[in-house]
Amino acid sequence: MPTDTAVLEELRALGTAQTCKTYRRHGVGENVFGVSYGDLNKLHKRIKRDHALAQALWASGNHDARILATLIADPQAADDVLLDTWVRDLDNYVIAGAVAGFAAKTTLVRTKIEAWTAADDEWTGSVGWDLLGSLATHDPALSDAYFLRYLDMIRGEIHARKNRVRHAMNNAVIAIGLRNPALQAAALVAATQIGPVIVDHGATGCKTPAAAAYIQKTLEHRNGKAVRA
Repeated sequence: MPTDTAVLEELRALGTAQTCKTYRRHGVGENVFGVSYGDLNKLHKRIKRDHALAQALWASGNHDARILATLIADPQAADDVLLDTWVRDLDNYVIAGAVAGFAAKTTLVRTKIEAWTAADDEWTGSVGWDLLGSLATHDPALSDAYFLRYLDMIRGEIHARKNRVRHAMNNAVIAIGLRNPALQAAALVAATQIGPVIVDHGATGCKTPAAAAYIQKTLEHRNGKAVRA
């Protein structure tokens, strides 16, 4: 198994100044090598699962190493201490999204949604709402009532929440609206009542989609694919 020192040296060699520049436009700090996601995915395929290595890479504080950590960590080995530690360490939305992707695979996802969607911290809150969107997309067992409760929270709180939390909440509305026809209707009503969601995306070309229009466009696309099939 590779050591964290060896992997960090490999990451350093794979990084480029141009990719560093791109990542920094998206809020990543100075501790970054600038490794492309193509190279990170190659490392992931080679290493597969290595939970101890993932923890060591996370502890390095390097952005690329932390992204790789979220890919190779074992979701079944995750506990409250690990997830809460990783979330407390977040400082940009790129790594927050990676942690949300990992946390969504763990057995603690619903517990963390409950805690993190209520958090005042920007990155903790954004991860919590990203997790809710993931559940809406991937967990068919949950009742509509579970998501309707969170739609009500979004409707009442979104404009008062922090920047990236607003973006994640808006994405959760979209995910809920694409879950089934009943939730589609509820999400469209909520999106209309919420109105435009303003998010500062910094020096990037990213935009926060209008939830109602996005839901309707995606459903039209799905229907078109079904007709063609």
